[in-house]
Order: sequence, then C-alpha cells, then structure tokens
Amino acid sequence: MKGLKVFIVDDEPLMRLSMLDALEGVGCEVLAAATGTEGLAVLGTRQFDIVITDLRLPGADGLTILKACKERSPTTEVILITAHGSVDTAVGAIKLGAYDYITKPFQMDELLLIVERVGKILGLRRENLELKEVLEDRFSFGGIHGRNHQMRALLEKIKLIAATDSPVSLVGERGTGKELVAHTIHLNSPRRDQPLIKMCCADIPDHLLEAELFGHEKGALAGASRQRRGRLELAHKGTLFLDDVDALAPALQKKLWEAVQARKFERVGGRESVDLDVRIICASRQDLQEAVREGRFRQDLAEQLAAVQVGVPPLRERREDILVIAEHVLELNSGALNKSPKGFSQPSRELLLHYSFPGNVEELGQMVARAVALGRNGEPVQPWDLCGFQTCPYLGGSPQSACGFCTEGLSANAEASESPLATTLASARETFEKDYIEAVLKQVDGSRTTAAAVLGLSRKALWDKCKRYGISSAKGEAEEKDE
Repeated sequence: MKGLKVFIVDDEPLMRLSMLDALEGVGCEVLAAATGTEGLAVLGTRQFDIVITDLRLPGADGLTILKACKERSPTTEVILITAHGSVDTAVGAIKLGAYDYITKPFQMDELLLIVERVGKILGLRRENLELKEVLEDRFSFGGIHGRNHQMRALLEKIKLIAATDSPVSLVGERGTGKELVAHTIHLNSPRRDQPLIKMCCADIPDHLLEAELFGHEKGALAGASRQRRGRLELAHKGTLFLDDVDALAPALQKKLWEAVQARKFERVGGRESVDLDVRIICASRQDLQEAVREGRFRQDLAEQLAAVQVGVPPLRERREDILVIAEHVLELNSGALNKSPKGFSQPSRELLLHYSFPGNVEELGQMVARAVALGRNGEPVQPWDLCGFQTCPYLGGSPQSACGFCTEGLSANAEASESPLATTLASARETFEKDYIEAVLKQVDGSRTTAAAVLGLSRKALWDKCKRYGISSAKGEAEEKDE
C-alpha cells in the first residue's frame, strides 16, 4: 500500500482522523476533506488512486463525489462508507462504478484490507500500461522477437486474431512466452484500455480455485468476512488470461463452461447473477483436444476456449532467434543494473547456440540476467557468467562437475572436432583464458595464491596455466620460490 494516493471525504472529525492515521501508518499519502463541497473542489485540482467517501455529506453527497471522480479520473477507485440503512444505495453505487462499500461501524482493519486489495489491482493496471509503453516504444508489434519462420507466422496470426473478440488457446512448453503472447493480443485488441487479469490455475489449491475465479459472498467460506470479487469479475470488459487451464477440476470446468455460455455467473455462496463480458485467453502445455481424449477436459469447454488455437514453438526449434533474444535481454538488464558488458564472448555465443534450453525463453532470460549481475563491467559475457559455476570447464574444472549448459555445449563442439570451427573455438577459448587470468592477476597485484582462490583453481593448476600461456609476475614468481 506504500505510496498510494488516498483522498478521504467524511464529515465526522474522529472518523476522518482515524482513517487518516491508519492509512498513513501503512505508507499511503493521504489528504482529507470535511464536506462534499470541499471534496469536489479538491477533486477538480488533484488526482488520487483511491477516494474514500461517506455516502451522506454536507454540501454534496457521496454519489455526487463518485460521479465527479469517475468523470475526471476513470481509473480512480471509490470506496463508499455507509450506514446499514443505506446498503441498497451503496449497492446501486457499485453499478455506477464504485469499487466497494463498507458499513458503519467497522474495524479499521476491514478498511485497510479493501485498500490493500485495490492497491493490488491498481498495481496490475500500471504493470500492463508500463509493459504496453515499453513494447510499443521499442518494437513494432508486442516485443516478440523472431527471425524464425514459425515466429513470423505466429506474429501474423496474432495480428489477425487480436482485432477479434474470439477466445484464444495458446499451446506451448513451459517458458516459451505464452504470457507475453497473451499480453500482445490484449494490447492490440479493442479491450486494450480495460484490465488484463492473470491467473495460473496450477498455482492455486483446488479448494480455493473456485472462489478465486468466481469470487464469493460474505460467510460463504471459512474466514470470508466480506464479499470478494473473483478474477472473472475483475476482468469485466477486459481480458482474462488463464494459464495451465487444463489443471481445472472437472466440476470447475463445468461451472466455467456454464458461465461462458450464459455470459453470467454467481459468486460462491451467492444468488445474484453477475454479468460476464470477458475475453478469455487460456494457455496449456498440451493441446486441449488431447486432454479431452485423455478424459481430463470437457469437450464443450475445450471447443469454447479454443475457438482459435495458437502454437508457441520451443526455443530449440528456432535457434536463429537465440542470440537475438539474448542480446535484447542483455541490453535491458545492463540498463537496470547500470553495467556495460561488451556483448558475448565467442565461447559464450557458441554455447548458447548449442544448448537445448529445456526452460525455453524464460531460461535464456534468467541466464543472461545472471550473467549481467555476475559479469565484469566493460568486458564480454563469459561462459561461467552464464552458468554461474566456479567449476566451469572453461576455468579448468571438470565437465562432470559443470552444469548442463556447459556440458551440452562442449559435447556439441567435440562432435564437430574435425570442423575448422572447432579449432577456432579452441583458439578463442585459450585466448580468452589467458586474457582473463592476466586480468585477475592484475586485480590482485600479481598474487597467484589470491588469483587461484578467485578463479576456483588450485595454485598448482594456475601456475601450470601461467607457464603454458607465458604469464609472469614478480609476486607470483616469489610465491613459487617460497613453495
């Protein structure tokens, strides 16, 4: 909640002061007014994240405050304070755009819980807007990189389906970028100015999944002290992204099918129908029809959700994109960490091209981000920066003790040992190893003992390499004589 701009309009001094103190105590920036007239004047000159207003006020009532707020700042969320006798009016206010209401008397923790929930929603909106700005500023279409023919075909398909309102099913392995594709479809759709709400069905326990998706009424669940809107309701007029949709239990699949079919649903424990106007983009690692054949997914729901199906290819099938993506991630992380690596060394490039990337684009992104954090400023990214192993074969360690990244790359190079490229790589490796050892020795004032510790080598292994490469230092030779 830290940093949220909150405006309180309440004519009761003690209530106003209590709310102000409580909200400032959790890091909100709070301003308060005692009358509706004063509140309208402030709203005409300032913008807030949240407005908390009593329904009954001198000068102008809470509904007037709500309408003025929504006219001047549609993204500001309004919370109404009302007496028990005015609950019907408060419910009507929600239909006019209020986020929620709270009835007097109430505990301050209840209000803080609502404010915290609003803060999370506002954070999601800002995240979507920031992503949209970054993608639109830097790329022509959605920030999806690809020279590969499969990626070009994917982009063309996205351009066609984004303008429609059809449900979309994304199919691909873990880490292939299905969420980015969903973002891109939403940001290029007529719903772009409405919320994009995300939910991973596999990350939420089954007993909570229904309430998370559909919301619940007060008392419907243990600990449910008030009504809560679910992801479907939060995504109203916008897009809902359901990742790992095939993890939904059969009963929940049925309820989701019925809701999409009827374009309305009921919260858990409720009887009132909630209108449903949402575009659903779902994602799974397996074709939903395959899940249907295995008896894990309903045929009718699969047909609803997969009106358009889009396959997202794994990174190993588009190797020409690996270095393109790696360079992009390197640039982004360099700016974030205020570092300036000089691209990738030749051994690093060779290893990136030979690695299978079981974690796909996500793994590549994490690998390059780690390399920027571990690498030396102003120098090329090296294999041990990418894998993070001090026993990396490129530092004289054993391939058996290295990660799969280096092991795969070295194996691929060994298979091509008769090729002229293998000689070039071996030469590049030796050249870099010599330069790197010299750089480390320079940093430790020529002490081979200290350099060996930094490099993760034994002193003997380092001295052997120094002899092999003709590296000398007065302090190192003195250390050797002392031995």
